[in-house]
Amino acid sequence: MTYDTIILGAGAAGMMCAAHAGGRTLVVDHAKNPGEKIRISGGGRCNFTNMHAEPGNFLSQNPHFCKSALARYTQWDFIEMVGQNGIAWHEKTLGQLFCDGSSKQIIAMLVSEMERAGAELWLQTSVVEIAKTENGYHVTLEREGKRQVTIARNLVLATGGKSIPKMGATGLAYDIARQFDIPVTETRPALVPFTFPEGRFKPLAGIATPVRLSNARTSFDEALLFTHRGLSGPAVLQLSSYWREGEEIHVNLDPEATLYDALRTQRQQSGRKALTTELSNHLPARLVDALKTDIPLDGNLADQSDAKLQTLCAALSDWRLTPSGTEGYRTAEVTLGGIDTNALSSRTMEVTSVPGLYVIGEAVDVTGWLGGFNFQWAWSSGHAAGTAIHAKLGR
Repeated sequence: MTYDTIILGAGAAGMMCAAHAGGRTLVVDHAKNPGEKIRISGGGRCNFTNMHAEPGNFLSQNPHFCKSALARYTQWDFIEMVGQNGIAWHEKTLGQLFCDGSSKQIIAMLVSEMERAGAELWLQTSVVEIAKTENGYHVTLEREGKRQVTIARNLVLATGGKSIPKMGATGLAYDIARQFDIPVTETRPALVPFTFPEGRFKPLAGIATPVRLSNARTSFDEALLFTHRGLSGPAVLQLSSYWREGEEIHVNLDPEATLYDALRTQRQQSGRKALTTELSNHLPARLVDALKTDIPLDGNLADQSDAKLQTLCAALSDWRLTPSGTEGYRTAEVTLGGIDTNALSSRTMEVTSVPGLYVIGEAVDVTGWLGGFNFQWAWSSGHAAGTAIHAKLGR
């Protein structure tokens, strides 16, 4: 069977590419349904983009690579598509956009866009072998227990990374890249919770509090969540993309720097109140109780001099912890690293040394922050490859 383009992966990037590629396009995925990561994202409401998406929200060995695709297909372009399809949405904190209804609306929209473009979708289909030919690619697929060879001028890798293997993530794109001598940067779990030994924070599981979480390279002001295994929450997920094994992290439990003045004021008004009682008005009580093992919290407010309060607030603003690791790809929202951007055209996403081969989405060494940025990269990179293929086909 002959096609103009075969796209491996019916996720966000692959479906977006199919919607713009034109010609005879086949989209292949081993899952039972398209867009499985879309379906589970945002608590089932899909954080489909971010109003503040810009290159500074992405990690890559080449921080300039993402600029072209992001500039040519912006968050506003995708928001317009969502609106044209009658999907109601709302903004949460920090510019995050979610469906009012279900994430399945985004999947249905993309499937509809693919169908409108004439693309064909094969699900529960696995890739057996890929071979480069003089005019394109021979891709051997297995479907319903039968193997068949498909031929295409263009081949697009949109199979994602290694994150959430229970959903079928395998790192297939990296294997294919190595087959064609395309470099792959180191890959790591990203947007992933930290773990600590011996259930250190098990008594605090379920407690969330706003913090400034930092390491030597960056910091994030968002919520931290204690879990049975360690630390999670937006601040932790964000910092995990910048963290390395053995590194210390700094937890500022007073990110607004208001605690010292509040304690001094309360000391004047209720000096007999226990220090821990007053702290529990500013921090979760169970957390205050746990902090007593690391920070002296004895006595009443009246017992605390200005110097003691300053020392206390300094300790609460720089609680130092060293994670033992992360929860790994099992729960990581994305994969950091991937196919080296030096091997790709930033305008078309085509591999410069292998004509007709394109790489998009999470498979590329471009990783967004938490909050809709990775979906925006999927839309932008998928659009870049799709429109480039469309132009090459002369359609």
